[in-house]
Amino acid sequence: MTQHTGGARITADRFSVSTETLRGLRSEFENELFGSVIPFWERHSWDREHGGFWNCLDRTGTVFDVTKYGWLQGRETWLFSKLYRTVEQKPEWLAMASSGAEFLRFKALTPDDRIPFRMTADGTPIYVQRKIFSECFYIMAMAEYGRASGDESYLEEARRMFVLVWEWAFDWKKVGRPSYAGETPLQSLAVPMILMNLIEELTDGKAAPYERELEECQQAFLRHVKPEEKRVYEFVRPDGSLCTDVPEGRQLNPGHAIEAGWFLQHWAQRQDNPALSELAVNIVRWSHAEGWDKEHGGLFYFLDALGHSPVQLEWNMKLWWPHCEALYAHLLNYSVTGSEADWSLFEATRNYTFAHFPDRTYGEWYGYLDREGRVSQSFKGGAYKCAFHVPRALLLCRNLLETLEQRPSSEPRS
Repeated sequence: MTQHTGGARITADRFSVSTETLRGLRSEFENELFGSVIPFWERHSWDREHGGFWNCLDRTGTVFDVTKYGWLQGRETWLFSKLYRTVEQKPEWLAMASSGAEFLRFKALTPDDRIPFRMTADGTPIYVQRKIFSECFYIMAMAEYGRASGDESYLEEARRMFVLVWEWAFDWKKVGRPSYAGETPLQSLAVPMILMNLIEELTDGKAAPYERELEECQQAFLRHVKPEEKRVYEFVRPDGSLCTDVPEGRQLNPGHAIEAGWFLQHWAQRQDNPALSELAVNIVRWSHAEGWDKEHGGLFYFLDALGHSPVQLEWNMKLWWPHCEALYAHLLNYSVTGSEADWSLFEATRNYTFAHFPDRTYGEWYGYLDREGRVSQSFKGGAYKCAFHVPRALLLCRNLLETLEQRPSSEPRS
């Protein structure tokens, strides 16, 4: 028996988790976030000489590469801005956020409005990708820092850059990516999902004045979702049809789909859209069911939809970020559905994640495990791992657990 409430599909006989359990979990997430993860980045990441952040940190926090990565500069600036604005107004958090925001805006941003993927310590470009993701995280950083600092010029800069990114988003020839006659036209899931999240961050969850853009993002994202297969494909043709005669067209990325599911759920709740909410719940469930390694536990990195051997050599590794996204996505599903099954998925993910990724000696989390769960690379920060997925997931879970704690047991958890 179900009922629709507040854009969510609620189970009338939902599984009830005790307040004591919720409180204990909230404490666990808080301790991990503020006792281990954030202190690691506070101690080791801030580049006080050039501004911004050191991205490449070994297990102990020592800088092993002075190269800086534009998208990671944006992510860490966003993080410390968010912590300052929503958790506690600690002067050090604002100072770190300010250092990152000024470095990005006044050193990293190129005259043609690009954020280098790689740059020197002082912001001199090394390599600019023919993609949009560095600029997306620049926008997130500018918007959140503008709200945290009260400096409206940073919010205006975020809005200015969004106009450009929106123009580039679905046609990367506009950022210099070549196109060839024999190329298979495929659209990437990464584009609509990051834009859905970007609009949430840019508007602080209000959508206006980007309602049209949000609708286009949602429709583009839904072309990747195949309910009849219970799957989300990483690449589809522009009309949403499949292209399974090439590996890209068969590619499944369970962590990406799970992350996209909770992005969609946030908007489904705001738009009071029960059908969209139910689809978002199912996207997370389907992706977990297909992606979970039943032999060794944890989420596979890539899968092939037709069962061929995935072409990515790292396909069966267990990475930090899919597990971070699954932690929050399953907890969010439970808050929406009240289902024991969703709670069990959250618990299974939490048990695996907390048993394998945290480094109890030096703090923060490992990023890369082999299939059996052994640490493969021990560095804490690199070209793709930074102060983002781990602290974001811990913060989101901590906040949601606190909300669940405070709700009467009879109140629908929508």
